[in-house]
Amino acid sequence: MRLRLRHFRPRTGPVEHRVVQPWHPPRHTALTDPAMYGFLVGDHSGLSTLAGLFSFAACSRHTVVHVPLRGGVPLDEEAYLEAGGGRVDLVLVHHSLGLRVSAWPRLRRRLTGGVPLTVHTDEARTARDADAWWKRYGHADSRDLLRPVGHARTLFLVGSRGTFSFAATQLARAAGQGPRQKGVVKGHMALVEQLTPLLESRDRGRGPELDVAFKAYPPYAHFRRPGRPRRRDGAESPSPAHAGPRAARP
Repeated sequence: MRLRLRHFRPRTGPVEHRVVQPWHPPRHTALTDPAMYGFLVGDHSGLSTLAGLFSFAACSRHTVVHVPLRGGVPLDEEAYLEAGGGRVDLVLVHHSLGLRVSAWPRLRRRLTGGVPLTVHTDEARTARDADAWWKRYGHADSRDLLRPVGHARTLFLVGSRGTFSFAATQLARAAGQGPRQKGVVKGHMALVEQLTPLLESRDRGRGPELDVAFKAYPPYAHFRRPGRPRRRDGAESPSPAHAGPRAARP
Protein backbone atom coordinates (compact mmCIF):
# COMPACT_ATOMS: atom_id res chain seq x y z
CA MET A 1 0.00 0.00 0.00
CA ARG A 2 1.14 3.52 -0.77
CA LEU A 3 0.78 5.85 2.22
CA ARG A 4 1.03 9.63 2.08
CA LEU A 5 2.17 10.92 5.45
CA ARG A 6 3.27 14.05 7.28
CA HIS A 7 6.60 13.71 9.02
CA PHE A 8 7.48 15.67 12.17
CA ARG A 9 10.61 15.88 14.32
CA PRO A 10 9.48 17.66 17.49
CA ARG A 11 11.77 17.94 20.50
CA THR A 12 11.07 17.64 24.21
CA GLY A 13 14.19 18.87 25.96
CA PRO A 14 17.24 17.14 24.45
CA VAL A 15 15.17 14.35 22.89
CA GLU A 16 14.07 14.48 19.25
CA HIS A 17 11.05 12.38 18.31
CA ARG A 18 9.96 11.04 14.93
CA VAL A 19 6.20 11.29 14.45
CA VAL A 20 4.09 10.63 11.37
CA GLN A 21 0.43 11.28 10.59
CA PRO A 22 -1.64 10.32 7.56
CA TRP A 23 -1.72 13.21 5.11
CA HIS A 24 -5.49 12.99 5.07
CA PRO A 25 -6.80 11.47 8.34
CA PRO A 26 -9.68 9.00 7.85
CA ARG A 27 -12.85 11.11 7.79
CA HIS A 28 -15.46 8.38 8.18
CA THR A 29 -13.72 6.49 10.95
CA ALA A 30 -14.00 6.72 14.74
CA LEU A 31 -12.53 4.98 17.78
CA THR A 32 -13.26 4.69 21.50
CA ASP A 33 -11.01 3.62 24.37
CA PRO A 34 -11.26 -0.15 25.08
CA ALA A 35 -10.92 0.52 28.81
CA MET A 36 -14.69 1.21 28.71
CA TYR A 37 -16.03 -0.12 25.43
CA GLY A 38 -13.57 -0.29 22.56
CA PHE A 39 -15.31 0.36 19.28
CA LEU A 40 -13.68 1.08 15.92
CA VAL A 41 -15.99 1.87 13.01
CA GLY A 42 -14.91 2.90 9.54
CA ASP A 43 -15.60 2.66 5.84
CA HIS A 44 -13.43 0.76 3.35
CA SER A 45 -11.00 3.64 2.91
CA GLY A 46 -10.64 4.27 6.63
CA LEU A 47 -10.09 0.64 7.62
CA SER A 48 -7.68 0.13 4.72
CA THR A 49 -5.70 3.20 5.75
CA LEU A 50 -5.51 1.95 9.33
CA ALA A 51 -4.31 -1.45 8.09
CA GLY A 52 -1.54 0.29 6.18
CA LEU A 53 -0.56 2.43 9.17
CA PHE A 54 -0.37 -0.63 11.45
CA SER A 55 1.79 -2.32 8.83
CA PHE A 56 4.05 0.73 8.67
CA ALA A 57 4.24 0.88 12.48
CA ALA A 58 5.29 -2.78 12.58
CA CYS A 59 8.58 -2.08 10.79
CA SER A 60 9.17 1.47 12.11
CA ARG A 61 10.16 0.90 15.71
CA HIS A 62 11.68 4.37 16.11
CA THR A 63 8.64 6.23 14.79
CA VAL A 64 5.43 7.22 16.57
CA VAL A 65 2.33 6.86 14.37
CA HIS A 66 -0.40 9.37 15.27
CA VAL A 67 -3.85 9.00 13.68
CA PRO A 68 -6.22 11.93 14.42
CA LEU A 69 -9.70 10.41 14.59
CA ARG A 70 -11.65 12.85 16.76
CA GLY A 71 -12.34 15.34 13.99
CA GLY A 72 -14.12 13.09 11.52
CA VAL A 73 -17.64 13.59 10.23
CA PRO A 74 -20.55 12.69 12.56
CA LEU A 75 -21.61 9.05 12.42
CA ASP A 76 -24.96 7.37 13.07
CA GLU A 77 -23.13 5.25 15.65
CA GLU A 78 -22.59 8.15 18.07
CA ALA A 79 -24.46 6.17 20.76
CA TYR A 80 -21.79 3.48 20.57
CA LEU A 81 -19.06 6.09 20.67
CA GLU A 82 -20.55 7.84 23.67
CA ALA A 83 -20.97 4.51 25.46
CA GLY A 84 -17.24 4.08 25.12
CA GLY A 85 -16.48 7.53 26.50
CA GLY A 86 -16.48 9.43 23.22
CA ARG A 87 -14.03 9.57 20.33
CA VAL A 88 -10.30 9.30 20.84
CA ASP A 89 -7.24 9.64 18.62
CA LEU A 90 -4.90 6.69 18.04
CA VAL A 91 -1.15 6.42 18.63
CA LEU A 92 0.92 3.35 17.69
CA VAL A 93 4.29 3.05 19.40
CA HIS A 94 6.80 0.24 19.95
CA HIS A 95 7.58 -1.02 23.46
CA SER A 96 11.28 -0.28 22.94
CA LEU A 97 10.73 3.41 22.25
CA GLY A 98 9.78 4.13 25.86
CA LEU A 99 7.40 7.00 25.08
CA ARG A 100 5.80 8.41 28.24
CA VAL A 101 2.11 9.04 27.60
CA SER A 102 2.16 11.92 30.10
CA ALA A 103 4.48 13.77 27.70
CA TRP A 104 2.12 13.33 24.75
CA PRO A 105 -0.01 16.51 25.14
CA ARG A 106 3.09 18.72 24.99
CA LEU A 107 4.48 16.69 22.10
CA ARG A 108 1.17 16.84 20.21
CA ARG A 109 1.09 20.64 20.43
CA ARG A 110 4.35 20.72 18.50
CA LEU A 111 3.00 18.76 15.55
CA THR A 112 2.63 21.72 13.22
CA GLY A 113 3.51 21.93 9.57
CA GLY A 114 5.29 18.69 8.83
CA VAL A 115 6.98 17.58 5.63
CA PRO A 116 5.48 15.22 3.02
CA LEU A 117 6.57 11.60 3.20
CA THR A 118 5.49 8.74 0.94
CA VAL A 119 6.05 5.15 2.02
CA HIS A 120 5.09 1.74 0.63
CA THR A 121 4.10 -1.04 2.97
CA ASP A 122 5.10 -4.63 2.31
CA GLU A 123 1.95 -6.72 2.67
CA ALA A 124 3.80 -10.01 2.13
CA ARG A 125 6.20 -9.28 4.97
CA THR A 126 3.34 -8.11 7.16
CA ALA A 127 1.52 -11.39 6.52
CA ARG A 128 4.64 -13.42 7.38
CA ASP A 129 5.17 -11.49 10.63
CA ALA A 130 1.49 -11.86 11.51
CA ASP A 131 1.62 -15.60 10.88
CA ALA A 132 4.74 -15.94 13.04
CA TRP A 133 3.03 -14.04 15.87
CA TRP A 134 -0.10 -16.20 15.58
CA LYS A 135 1.94 -19.40 15.87
CA ARG A 136 3.33 -18.13 19.20
CA TYR A 137 -0.02 -16.84 20.44
CA GLY A 138 -1.49 -18.91 23.26
CA HIS A 139 1.80 -20.39 24.41
CA ALA A 140 2.34 -20.10 28.15
CA ASP A 141 5.54 -18.11 27.70
CA SER A 142 4.06 -15.70 25.13
CA ARG A 143 3.38 -12.23 26.51
CA ASP A 144 3.63 -10.35 23.23
CA LEU A 145 0.37 -8.36 23.21
CA LEU A 146 -0.76 -4.81 22.54
CA ARG A 147 -0.87 -2.73 25.72
CA PRO A 148 -3.76 -0.22 25.54
CA VAL A 149 -3.26 3.02 27.47
CA GLY A 150 -5.76 5.87 27.42
CA HIS A 151 -4.58 9.42 28.10
CA ALA A 152 -5.47 12.93 26.90
CA ARG A 153 -8.32 11.72 24.63
CA THR A 154 -5.89 9.38 22.92
CA LEU A 155 -5.63 5.59 22.81
CA PHE A 156 -2.02 4.43 22.84
CA LEU A 157 -1.41 0.92 21.55
CA VAL A 158 2.06 -0.11 22.65
CA GLY A 159 3.27 -3.20 20.87
CA SER A 160 5.80 -5.02 18.74
CA ARG A 161 6.35 -5.90 15.13
CA GLY A 162 4.29 -9.08 15.47
CA THR A 163 1.27 -7.55 17.19
CA PHE A 164 1.11 -4.56 14.84
CA SER A 165 1.42 -6.90 11.85
CA PHE A 166 -1.38 -9.16 13.06
CA ALA A 167 -3.63 -6.15 13.73
CA ALA A 168 -2.86 -4.90 10.21
CA THR A 169 -4.05 -8.16 8.67
CA GLN A 170 -7.23 -8.11 10.77
CA LEU A 171 -8.04 -4.56 9.70
CA ALA A 172 -7.31 -5.38 6.06
CA ARG A 173 -9.71 -8.31 6.34
CA ALA A 174 -12.35 -6.06 7.89
CA ALA A 175 -11.96 -3.58 5.03
CA GLY A 176 -12.32 -6.37 2.48
CA GLN A 177 -15.17 -8.28 4.09
CA GLY A 178 -17.15 -5.30 5.39
CA PRO A 179 -18.67 -4.30 2.03
CA ARG A 180 -19.97 -7.87 1.58
CA GLN A 181 -22.04 -7.88 4.78
CA LYS A 182 -25.82 -7.88 4.79
CA GLY A 183 -27.48 -4.50 5.09
CA VAL A 184 -24.45 -2.30 4.49
CA VAL A 185 -25.86 -1.06 1.18
CA LYS A 186 -28.67 0.54 3.21
CA GLY A 187 -26.25 2.21 5.61
CA HIS A 188 -26.38 -0.38 8.37
CA MET A 189 -23.31 -1.08 10.44
CA ALA A 190 -21.76 -4.58 10.41
CA LEU A 191 -19.44 -5.97 13.07
CA VAL A 192 -16.72 -7.75 11.11
CA GLU A 193 -13.66 -8.23 13.33
CA GLN A 194 -12.25 -7.70 16.79
CA LEU A 195 -8.81 -6.85 18.11
CA THR A 196 -9.66 -8.02 21.63
CA PRO A 197 -7.38 -11.12 21.56
CA LEU A 198 -4.40 -8.82 20.92
CA LEU A 199 -5.00 -6.62 23.97
CA GLU A 200 -3.12 -7.08 27.22
CA SER A 201 -5.19 -7.27 30.39
CA ARG A 202 -3.76 -6.05 33.69
CA ASP A 203 -6.09 -7.99 35.97
CA ARG A 204 -7.96 -11.27 36.07
CA GLY A 205 -11.36 -9.70 35.54
CA ARG A 206 -12.93 -8.68 32.30
CA GLY A 207 -10.20 -7.28 30.09
CA PRO A 208 -10.31 -4.54 27.46
CA GLU A 209 -12.34 -5.16 24.31
CA LEU A 210 -12.07 -3.64 20.86
CA ASP A 211 -14.68 -4.48 18.21
CA VAL A 212 -14.23 -3.49 14.57
CA ALA A 213 -17.25 -2.50 12.48
CA PHE A 214 -17.74 -1.56 8.85
CA LYS A 215 -20.02 1.30 7.84
CA ALA A 216 -20.39 2.77 4.35
CA TYR A 217 -20.56 6.54 4.40
CA PRO A 218 -23.59 8.42 3.04
CA PRO A 219 -25.06 9.00 0.51
CA TYR A 220 -25.50 5.28 0.08
CA ALA A 221 -26.54 5.47 -3.57
CA HIS A 222 -22.85 5.48 -4.52
CA PHE A 223 -22.12 2.26 -2.63
CA ARG A 224 -22.23 -1.23 -4.09
CA ARG A 225 -20.98 -4.59 -2.95
CA PRO A 226 -17.86 -6.02 -4.61
CA GLY A 227 -18.77 -7.91 -7.77
CA ARG A 228 -21.89 -5.87 -8.50
CA PRO A 229 -21.87 -4.00 -11.85
CA ARG A 230 -22.47 -0.26 -11.97
CA ARG A 231 -24.32 1.38 -14.83
CA ARG A 232 -23.05 4.55 -16.45
CA ASP A 233 -25.16 6.17 -19.15
CA GLY A 234 -26.95 2.91 -19.79
CA ALA A 235 -23.78 0.81 -20.03
CA GLU A 236 -22.47 -1.50 -17.36
CA SER A 237 -18.98 -0.91 -16.01
CA PRO A 238 -17.01 -3.63 -14.26
CA SER A 239 -16.81 -3.76 -10.49
CA PRO A 240 -13.39 -3.60 -8.84
CA ALA A 241 -13.47 -7.35 -8.38
CA HIS A 242 -13.68 -7.87 -12.17
CA ALA A 243 -11.65 -4.93 -13.40
CA GLY A 244 -8.49 -5.42 -15.39
CA PRO A 245 -5.02 -5.61 -13.85
CA ARG A 246 -3.86 -2.58 -11.91
CA ALA A 247 -0.90 -0.53 -12.95
CA ALA A 248 2.37 -1.62 -11.41
CA ARG A 249 3.30 0.15 -8.20
CA PRO A 250 6.02 2.73 -8.80
